[in-house]
Amino acid sequence: MAAHLAGKGHTLCGAIALPTLDRGTLLRKLNQWGLRKAATYARSKLSPSRGDTQSQVNNSYLQSFLKNGHGIFRSMKEVAGVYKFPLVVCKAQNAPESIARLREWSPDLVVFTGGNILRQPLLDVPRLGVLNVHLGLLPEIRGMSSPEWSLLRNVPLGITIHYMACGIDTGPILQRLELADAVRYESLNDLRNRLVAFGVEKVAEVVSALDRESISATPQPDFKPDFKEDHQYFVMHEWLQARAAECLTSGRLAPTRGAPHG
Repeated sequence: MAAHLAGKGHTLCGAIALPTLDRGTLLRKLNQWGLRKAATYARSKLSPSRGDTQSQVNNSYLQSFLKNGHGIFRSMKEVAGVYKFPLVVCKAQNAPESIARLREWSPDLVVFTGGNILRQPLLDVPRLGVLNVHLGLLPEIRGMSSPEWSLLRNVPLGITIHYMACGIDTGPILQRLELADAVRYESLNDLRNRLVAFGVEKVAEVVSALDRESISATPQPDFKPDFKEDHQYFVMHEWLQARAAECLTSGRLAPTRGAPHG
């Protein structure tokens, strides 16, 4: 995200990162990916590959955003070095030192790229707000495992770019964008990677529109008229992940009434 925004000419006043093997991030990856993929992620953080460029990018759809001369950026530290902005590692995003550093930088906008739930003191720092890319259409699909729940609930696949609020994915919406041709994706991981890259691409466009003051946010309704209740999803049971994968590869959507969910 930082490399793409800076490459598009946006001025980055700084970046706050969590430690390389942040416990909260690892637990979230474990819940989302399972033990094997989470272990692979941890190994890649401890000893990143310096071989061919393809092996250095876990998400191949992000490759074009990471170009740096004849190579690619391998870390946020490299991005910060090239584009001359400070990179600060803090133990937690809501920690006093994180908020103090943000206040020092006095940003117009903060772009959130994942981690823990942000609290109001941090959300209040940037003049415009904190921008987030949610891998589902809001307000229909809130919370975790958004692509999978979109498939199971027969909600179009897509992303929502919105300002963050204290609730879970409840902030005002700037853009809702559907992802076309979902059936061409081979797996849930492939779909998620494509959604992430789609989000990186579109956030840069939204930031440019905010610069021009040509876009405004719309508050979210509590729930859509065709939904009987407001849904918020958490960690998904393996059985439902398998059902979502079937829906994706077959192009068929399946009802989940009575199915287990966590």
